[in-house]
Formats: sequence, structure tokens, C-alpha cells
Amino acid sequence: MAKMAIIGAGSMKFTRKICRDIMRVPELDGSEFSLTDIDAEMLELSAKMLRREIKAHGLSYSVGASTDRREALRDADYALSFVRVGGLEMWRHDVEIPLKYGVDQCIGDTLGPGGILYGQRGVPALVGFCTDLREVGKPGAWLLNYTNPMSILTWAAEAAEGVNVLGLCHGVQGTTEQIRKVLDVPAERLTVEVAGVNHLSWFTRIAVDGKPVSRNALLAAFEAHPEEAAGERCRLDVLKRVGYFNTESNGFTTELLPWYRKRADLREAWIAEGAGGHHQSAISLGGYRANLKAQDEYRASLTKLAESDVKPLDAEARSVEHASYIIEAMETGRPYRGTFNVRNRGCIGNLPSDAIVEAPCYVDRHGVSVPRFGPLPDMCAALCNAMVAVQRLAVKAALSGSRETLKQAAMLDPLTAAVCSTGEISDMIDEMLEAEMAYLPQYRAAAS
Repeated sequence: MAKMAIIGAGSMKFTRKICRDIMRVPELDGSEFSLTDIDAEMLELSAKMLRREIKAHGLSYSVGASTDRREALRDADYALSFVRVGGLEMWRHDVEIPLKYGVDQCIGDTLGPGGILYGQRGVPALVGFCTDLREVGKPGAWLLNYTNPMSILTWAAEAAEGVNVLGLCHGVQGTTEQIRKVLDVPAERLTVEVAGVNHLSWFTRIAVDGKPVSRNALLAAFEAHPEEAAGERCRLDVLKRVGYFNTESNGFTTELLPWYRKRADLREAWIAEGAGGHHQSAISLGGYRANLKAQDEYRASLTKLAESDVKPLDAEARSVEHASYIIEAMETGRPYRGTFNVRNRGCIGNLPSDAIVEAPCYVDRHGVSVPRFGPLPDMCAALCNAMVAVQRLAVKAALSGSRETLKQAAMLDPLTAAVCSTGEISDMIDEMLEAEMAYLPQYRAAAS
């Protein structure tokens, strides 16, 4: 039996989703869920909810809960990270301070000034998770990271010796389902090949019954679904110009490239307000503001969720999240193929070897195998390489506490560089550091 520690288990809905997925694997019954969070109230609600689920399904999992992270990680085979360091208060600084300098972000958790600073807060936490897991977890334990900015955090965590790390995201699965929907074909008839960098991976091959779907055919399929097309103005323009469809959503894409979000007229032209949800919103800070509202509603519903009737496991499909399938494959030997965030090491030939790439991998009892994907199309690789350059400096800054390196990372960011002068970038980063210093121990240490 396995011990699965969940860091940030106060994220109740995601904790519930992942744990219900795991409960669907018969061989894992009798394993242990070990929950930890800095919020004792939320932690207890999650534990209560999970125990009710287990009892209702007649299963024999045990549930432990502790605000002592090391105790929760003791003898763990797997640790799953669901944390947001600094919470909504720091997220506000991530998006509102850059807006003063003209950098209008939608979400601010991947690249851009928001994503870079979010990474500065997250790296010390993820490195700490790895240290604890190495010291008190099972030898060869796995950290399954769901926390953004995925590439920056996984890059820093992956370097920790004695801990295996995978970065997990559902962007590929979500976009694959979107493609299936517009092509109007059953999932079993659709095959895709996807690789790149998290939130900017590329569908280099899409086929139905083995027959490739051309760029024009995919564009036509979207145009036949006006609601889908309205919410994907930016991504469809990328498809036309670059030749390949990308993950993640429209709103994410506008933040990662220099062309679509640097002026108000461009936001209005390319990003349909209200279409497709908050990731597509044209309004300033659209994703952030929508999430603020959703978070208020979410917290109000937590007690109700903990007390709600338990749905049978077969009442809903197992989710597309990778974690349960990975644990199942490692514990039972049943192979699983998924797209994970891993150190490149030559997997994608025209991206740097040290970069964290999102690529097809295989899992079984022996661990994770990363086959050679080959090169990306030239323009796709160029756009990914621009992201990797920012990520490399952001990781270096987060590990060293160097303001100069952090500012250089922001100078390389595509959207920031399209809007700000070097002096404005320097002032912006200083202001963000001052506002977020409580969660940036490496910068306090560097200043002392």
C-alpha cells in the first residue's frame, strides 16, 4: 500500500477530485492519505470530507491530517503539491502593480511579471517540500507538482537530489477535448502529438482514423462552431500565422506572446470579452478578477461541501488529471501514457537540454520513461525558447535572491518587453519585491 501526502490539502475541491480518482483504483484500497496545510480550519474540513467519502464507499483508506508538513510527509511514497504561496493577497500585487506600468495580464501565474514573482515565492516552498521529502519520505519518493508557474517551480524542484519530480497540468487534455469537440469525432478516433513548454505546447500532429487534419481543416472546424471560435480569436490567429494549434487557453496565450495584449485596442480586437470564461476575457486582469469572485463563492461553499451527500464513485467519470493514473501505474505496473513536465535532456531536440518541457511520457512500475520527441517546428521552438530564457533566469534569481537577475528575467519577458522600458521594468520589480517581501526569504537574506 502507498502513502500519499497532499500539500495544500485545504484546496478542498481539487483534493476531493484527485482522491476520488485514486479511490477508483481497487489495488490502492488500504493506502493512506496524509493531508497537510497551513490553514488548520481548511485542513480539518478536507479531512472530514475525505473520511466521509471513504466510509460511504466502504473503503479502508486511512486519513491523517497535520499542519506539521514534515510529519505529514514522513514515509510518504508520493507528495502532491496544490499550494498557492501568498494566496490572493500576493496575487493582487502580481497583477495590479504591473498594470500601473502598462503590463495588463489576464491571469499572471505563468510568465509575465506576475508569473515571475509568483515563481519567486513558490521556489523556496517547493525546494522545502523536496528537502522534507528527501529527509523523511520513502527513498525514491515522487513529488507530483500541480502548482504554477509550472515550469519555473518544476525546474527548481527537479534539481533536488533524492526526489523524483513531475510537473502535471491538464492543459493538453483540455485542449485535446476541445479539438475533438470541434472536429465532432469520438475520442477513440482522434490521435494527437503534443510537445513544448507548459501553457505553450504545440499540437504537431492531429489525426482522425490515422489521417492527418490540416491547419485549414482545423480552422474550418472552429469556424463551424461560432461560440468556440469567438473565445479563441488569439489562438486561431496563432494557428494561422505559426501553423500549429497551442495549449493553453486564449487568455494564457495573450500573456505569453508579445502581440495581443500590449494595447487596449488589441485586447478588444483579439480577446472576446466574456467568451469562453475568464481565461478569454478582454478586460484588464480578467482572469484574476473572475477568480477573486470565484474564490469568495468557493470559500462560502466549503462547509456545505464537507457536509454534502457523497456521490457514488461511478456517478461521474474519473477525471483527466494525471496523478491517479501515475500512482496506479507505479503501484500496479499497468502502463500509462501522459504528457508531463520534465527535464528536457534531449527529448525535444531544438529546446535547451536543461529546460523543463511538456512532452509525452510513459509510466509503469519502473518509473517514468521520456522518449525522444524530436524537434519542434522552427517557429514553435522559437516561441518556446523565448519562454525558457525567462524561466532560466527566474529560477536562478529565485535560488540566489539576486535582484539584478530577477530584473533581467523580466526584461526578457515577451509581454513586458513589448510594453516597458528598462527603467520601468526595474522600478516595477522593486515595487513588487517590496510588496511581497514577507514571502521572499531569499531576497531578505540577500539584502542583509
